[in-house]
Amino acid sequence: MGEASAASTTPIERTFREESGKIVANLIRVFGDFDLAEDSVQEAFEVALEKWPVDGYPDNPAAWITTTARRRAIDKLRRRKVYDEKSAVMEAFQGEASVPTMPDDDGEALYDDRLRLIFTCCHPALAREAQVALTLKTLSGLTTPEVASAFLVPEPTMAQRIVRAKRKIKQAAIPYRVPPDEELPPRLSSVLAVLYLVFNEGYGASAGDSLIRQELCEEAIRLTRVLASLMSDQPEVKGLLALMLLQDSRREARTDASGDIVLLEAQDRSAWNREQIAAGQVLVQEALTAGAVSQYQFQAAIAAVHSEAAAAEETDWPQIAALYRGLERLVPSPVVRLNMAVAHAMADGPDAGLKLMDELGLGEQLAEYPPVSRCQG
Repeated sequence: MGEASAASTTPIERTFREESGKIVANLIRVFGDFDLAEDSVQEAFEVALEKWPVDGYPDNPAAWITTTARRRAIDKLRRRKVYDEKSAVMEAFQGEASVPTMPDDDGEALYDDRLRLIFTCCHPALAREAQVALTLKTLSGLTTPEVASAFLVPEPTMAQRIVRAKRKIKQAAIPYRVPPDEELPPRLSSVLAVLYLVFNEGYGASAGDSLIRQELCEEAIRLTRVLASLMSDQPEVKGLLALMLLQDSRREARTDASGDIVLLEAQDRSAWNREQIAAGQVLVQEALTAGAVSQYQFQAAIAAVHSEAAAAEETDWPQIAALYRGLERLVPSPVVRLNMAVAHAMADGPDAGLKLMDELGLGEQLAEYPPVSRCQG
């Protein structure tokens, strides 16, 4: 459906942003076809734009869209005269009464369509950039321009990347399922990268009127909770969940009345969500003591130290500088190194920070690097 147009009413736009990813995932499971699912959901929302303002809004918008999208998908299959192995599926979903309900958040993770979709999109047969791009496009309801913006690549490049990924899934007959236990660990890093990118797209939206798209943050957190339940013995999953909770706890303080970003040191800390902070801090402790430390655990630990300070001037900068040193060994990127230098400047004085920047050659590294203001909020 793309960005909201002037003709889009609030309920339709809200339903699209909150439900489209779930419905697409459900239709992919039913029909086994990414393009068919996405096109059918797109058409269902176009029908909603015409009918809802006239006929009234349904009591269950997601169910209405799901039913309409499935009927559209069945019609498309009929027009293609595809009746072989899909005929039983088509007959099963012809009537409204036979449309199964969407799985609820308390269901078993193994039966969550969105989790299946993530692992399908993150299959090792796909390149990493294709994995994360395809999941952002199909699961989170982002448009191709939004995904391209998140990746800092031209829109045509991203469109081709997504098309190739879908073609690879079909040609390689990649299964739409959560992998068995013995295959889970090597698949995890890609899944975590996807979840964090979805969260970051919501935490610092690349498009739209609002800096923060709350529904994307909440969806990423929800899916990470599901993954943490499924893989409770994996500390990096807990680390990522802790990081998301701690960052999201600042949501209400991150923007001012005009919608402009408020940097961390200037935020009203009384507006931080203490329940999320408490949960995140517990997860950080569990994640740091449960095994090898990943980038997510280091980032979560840094966020936890910030959350412990009642005021910006009470921040334990020496501890943060030490954590950034550990993070830099795992992720030696210009942004991490810049934040490490800032932490050292706060802990040991400006000269120490400037000296470290010179030693790391940060001036050259950051000359053409995109703005890094997001990481400060």
